[in-house]
Amino acid sequence: MNVTVRLAQQPEADELLGRSALAALVGMLLDQQVPMEWAFSGPLTIAQRLGRDDLDAHEIAVYNPEEFVALLSEKPAVHRYPAAMAKRVQQLCQFLVAQYDGDAAALWRGVATGKELLSRLNALPGFGKQKSQIFLALLGKQYGVQPEGWREAAGAYGEEGSYRSVADITGPESLEKVRAHKQEVKRAAKEAKVKA
Repeated sequence: MNVTVRLAQQPEADELLGRSALAALVGMLLDQQVPMEWAFSGPLTIAQRLGRDDLDAHEIAVYNPEEFVALLSEKPAVHRYPAAMAKRVQQLCQFLVAQYDGDAAALWRGVATGKELLSRLNALPGFGKQKSQIFLALLGKQYGVQPEGWREAAGAYGEEGSYRSVADITGPESLEKVRAHKQEVKRAAKEAKVKA
């Protein structure tokens, strides 16, 4: 895996995301209730605090849970909720070690269909349907992972030319378009609630 992404809007963090399947998965896991670029810079911060230039699922899976919480809680914290996210990152790594010998890319390597890949992503701790579809769209649009039917399996996130999620971020301009789309969705949801 060696692609150019601009998810964190920070060269060193994006470089890690472009070469590490585990970093990309952890970034996606962290992508909730914080700005996208904060979430996707998290894997680099974790790697640096571990004294590494990459993440290792085996190392994180067996790391002392209290010490891992402390690692993610150091200022600046990796996430708004560092303790909860430390637990989720460890659970994700433990799952990857148990199911894929710690090789995150094995999740999609050789998968025949988008439906199968979506099913594998849905099985990940911390990945619900929406997060799985967004990550599937990200894999297809930016990482070249395009099993048959991947766009359909990713739902609206797989649409070409859309600006719905992190899957569509290729630089500052597209980040603003995605943000604008999310604001519009929130506004529409509020209006619908008022009318109900």
